[in-house]
Amino acid sequence: MNGYIHSIESCGTVDGPGIRYVVFMQGCPMRCQYCHNPDTWAYDGGKEVTVTEIMDGWESCKEFLSNGGITVTGGEPLMQIEFVIELFEEAKRRGVHTCLDTSGITFSRDNKTLAQFDRLLKSTDIVMLDIKHIDNEKHVDLTGQENTVILDFAKYISDKGVELWVRHVVVPNITDNEEYLRKLGYFIGGLRTLKALDVLPYHDMGKAKYEQLGMEYPLGDTLPLTKSEAAKARDIIMEGIKSRLRDNK
Repeated sequence: MNGYIHSIESCGTVDGPGIRYVVFMQGCPMRCQYCHNPDTWAYDGGKEVTVTEIMDGWESCKEFLSNGGITVTGGEPLMQIEFVIELFEEAKRRGVHTCLDTSGITFSRDNKTLAQFDRLLKSTDIVMLDIKHIDNEKHVDLTGQENTVILDFAKYISDKGVELWVRHVVVPNITDNEEYLRKLGYFIGGLRTLKALDVLPYHDMGKAKYEQLGMEYPLGDTLPLTKSEAAKARDIIMEGIKSRLRDNK
């Protein structure tokens, strides 16, 4: 089976544990206002590749990938779930650690789709789940999609016993809100396989790419979040997590 990728980063350091071979898949149904890769949205773009080609690329630089493995991200990689399944199964045959970076937006519990997800998670070591906004209405405003399937996917990952890393971008006037941050923490505090929380400060480095593509940048002149503001937001999320853990006792 062939897949369509946007690009590959041979020595990624922020997409899972260790130094990783990062595959950026093409195509995404989300329209996040802070997305810095709008060129990954289209389904008909990208470079056509095979699983063997990707694994050969990994083999060529594996000596530099200390304590790492392969991460598939996007775009939204699960738009091409069949390809990701084959890639991860081949990676596991070669003893390669696998990480899936996803929004979870394609998840469904209908029998056919759920069978695909069941098969995928058998060869997935870590899921890095991007939860954009805990409030559904605000999530629609921010991404164009509801968050209900995303939160359901988080519970599914936890129920399957797969290690879960949650990522959350803190955006001024959108997600930088104590009520929402605390609710997010309370939700993820109920996920038993939660192993890490990455709170990422909003940045506007994608502006230049929007200009190159002739697109208007959705967040206009919104200022980047400072590291101290992001640290404060993380503290609030952690308070929510601790509250959930207390309630679960």
